[in-house]
Amino acid sequence: MAKGTPSFGRRNKKTHIRCRRCGKHTYQIRKKKCSACGFGTAGTAKLRRYKWQTKKHVRGTERRV
Repeated sequence: MAKGTPSFGRRNKKTHIRCRRCGKHTYQIRKKKCSACGFGTAGTAKLRRYKWQTKKHVRGTERRV
């Protein structure tokens, strides 16, 4: 079967639902884990967060001519 229009009719399973903690549509039903905040994993008191998610602020580097 092709990837296009005919196969779209077969896609009827829900993979993600709304997360109870962060409210995003990223809670995976089968794994019982939210991919955005990490809710559902062991030790879920902490939010899923990484340094690479935010852009770094470069301060004190003025352009030298």
